[in-house]
Amino acid sequence: MMFDTILIANRGEIACRVMETAQAMGVACVAVYSDADAGAKHVAMADRAVHIGGSAPSESYLRGDVIIRAALDTGAQAIHPGYGFLSENPDFVEAVEAAGLVFIGPSASAIRAMGLKDAAKALMVEAGVPVVPGYHGADQSDDLLAAEAEKIGYPVLIKAVAGGGGKGMRQVDTAAGFQEALASARSEAKTAFGNADVLVEKFVSKPRHIEVQVFGDGSRAVHLFERDCSLQRRHQKVIEEAPAPDMTPEIRAAMGAAAVRAAEAIGYAGAGTVEFIVDGSDGLNADGFFFMEMNTRLQVEHPVTEAITGVDLVEWQLRVAAGEALPAAQEELGISGHAFEARLYAEDVPKGFLPATGTLTHLQFPDGCRADSGVRAGDVISPFYDPMIAKVIVHGPTRDVALARLRAALAGTQVGGTVTNLAFLGALAGHKGFGRGEVDTGLIARDLDDLVAAPQAAPRHAVAAGMVALGLDRPAADTGFALWAPLRRSLTLVHGDADIALTVDVAGPAAQDWTVDGTAVAVRRVGAFWQIDGQAAPDVAQAGAQITVFDGYGLAYTVVDPLERASAAGGDGNLIEAPMPGLVRALFAKAGQAVKAGERLAVLEAMKMEHSLLAIRDGVVAEVLVEEGAQVEAGAALVQLEPEA
Repeated sequence: MMFDTILIANRGEIACRVMETAQAMGVACVAVYSDADAGAKHVAMADRAVHIGGSAPSESYLRGDVIIRAALDTGAQAIHPGYGFLSENPDFVEAVEAAGLVFIGPSASAIRAMGLKDAAKALMVEAGVPVVPGYHGADQSDDLLAAEAEKIGYPVLIKAVAGGGGKGMRQVDTAAGFQEALASARSEAKTAFGNADVLVEKFVSKPRHIEVQVFGDGSRAVHLFERDCSLQRRHQKVIEEAPAPDMTPEIRAAMGAAAVRAAEAIGYAGAGTVEFIVDGSDGLNADGFFFMEMNTRLQVEHPVTEAITGVDLVEWQLRVAAGEALPAAQEELGISGHAFEARLYAEDVPKGFLPATGTLTHLQFPDGCRADSGVRAGDVISPFYDPMIAKVIVHGPTRDVALARLRAALAGTQVGGTVTNLAFLGALAGHKGFGRGEVDTGLIARDLDDLVAAPQAAPRHAVAAGMVALGLDRPAADTGFALWAPLRRSLTLVHGDADIALTVDVAGPAAQDWTVDGTAVAVRRVGAFWQIDGQAAPDVAQAGAQITVFDGYGLAYTVVDPLERASAAGGDGNLIEAPMPGLVRALFAKAGQAVKAGERLAVLEAMKMEHSLLAIRDGVVAEVLVEEGAQVEAGAALVQLEPEA
């Protein structure tokens, strides 16, 4: 019997996604929220919402006992974990079931079976699932691991047995670099997962990351075909697609069958993903794919599978968790067309993909795409959680059509108030090799310089911002009237690190003549629309001094207040400041300490990543202005150097 109320033990876009389906099925939804999420979109969507603690995940979304109590107090019969947080925690599953509630997902035993990469691979070997040649044993001695690496043959990959996301992973090309890489991988794995154990595998020279969506009812399983997730940076997915380019029916059948064997070997129930590393050096072939890991939850990229199969995976999750059989047999499932998903993040790409925060002053998606988002205009991108803004999903009858729709969707997406990776996604979608389906996990790294280049602003973009700043985008009928000469005004904008000086002569309600750093730009009104330098004026959004011009994936300008600029002109340039909000994880600087340019002074943790802050020059530390463990805002002063002599 279907549940009448469920609790979603998560936040953001996945909480909203689950609610959309559940509420459409007549199932009431309970949200949980932290201090930072009191006004969040998922809270507003829910039928009921329960506050569960402080902003940090450890104080809220990781408190299983508090979440279970909230479910019981609100009359929920089941808990949907979403992804991340407690979704793959077997102890939480057991606690949910002990409280008399249903966990909408796999059993604790299935999660444990796939929780450690070494044990999971041993299990897959028994189930007849191909695995990458490597060492997955319990003996973790340095000498043994080095010897096994020699047996496998370089290059090899050292990987943490616990966790994921690229942490505790190192590629080693020669024996000379093995011990240093091993120590580094162990240290990172210990910090991230509390487990320093590693495995050693053959490194696939031109790897593709292809995963198969599976769904089980605890005894039987089906697969819903594959997704190619090869476009990655730092082992994190950026754009996913389904089906995989160049996939043949024979290889699809072989991978699907292997994934089903993996799921049925552990009695899997619910939605899961079996990830394979595929050797793409000589095209796809039936003996060139190897089990990597199984994610025992719904995946971020599940919408592309839904798009090509017509299946609502969340509906399937609810139905199977409520005791129904698998909604479809394997022979009833098929592929229709092609789909892409691009992950839109608040991050500063030219500065090394630094996570960003800020208030979303404007957020709009074009028609013709699906946008799964957990935020709205006016919401804050918090330093406490993943900085995802949305997943932009498109579908088309062919790969070429779907990719063209992705390009159009990204070009039409408008975000104001924070920097984003939108231009980076647009560059990827327009990459010629990607367009031909030539994908592998090294593509982004090889072409990084071209992909991260910031969009080039033209004088007409500055004029569009200037018109809004001065209120000249909607002039009154008498605009431009002056007794002896045309009205002249001036202002300064900042774009990136550059100051832009603008002046305008307003000749009337339909004519403006601008100069941008000495370049003349004519603005004319044609009917109801403005033309700037002979082109249609782009959309513009303003929030205080921040103006975003929606061309080139969004160009941000700041209106300079001359008085504020004058008061700030006396800075000494000797401060090391926080480039983003975050937690001061470590401090290495002390007052009186002599430092060299490039020397690490502090480590800032923000949005699941650590960032080293370096001395900008040789000098002496005058003062350390923060303590370890402090939460700081962007621009906060951390370390002061003594003035140069």
